[in-house]
Amino acid sequence: MKTLGDTLKCARDEKELILRKVAAQVNIDQSLISKFEKNERKPTMEQIVRLANFYGLSENELIISWYSEKIADKLKYTESTSEILKVAEEKINYYKAQENGR
Repeated sequence: MKTLGDTLKCARDEKELILRKVAAQVNIDQSLISKFEKNERKPTMEQIVRLANFYGLSENELIISWYSEKIADKLKYTESTSEILKVAEEKINYYKAQENGR
């Protein structure tokens, strides 16, 4: 399974770019980009959007990867993860329905 960091590293490698060049183009420190690629840090949502646009990647796919990694990290040592995710989805649907009813 590919991590967000793997995706970003592959995109940079495919374009044969050095970190310094990417950093200058997206206005993100090159040491931060390196940490993103090594899965040592997670980018902000704004940084994801900039990187997706720069590399020509799907913004939606990167956001899904970002959120799924955050959730997986929080739940990796928890029992009943499937049940937790099921209930969370139900709550999200409930909250959306409440907002749409306003």
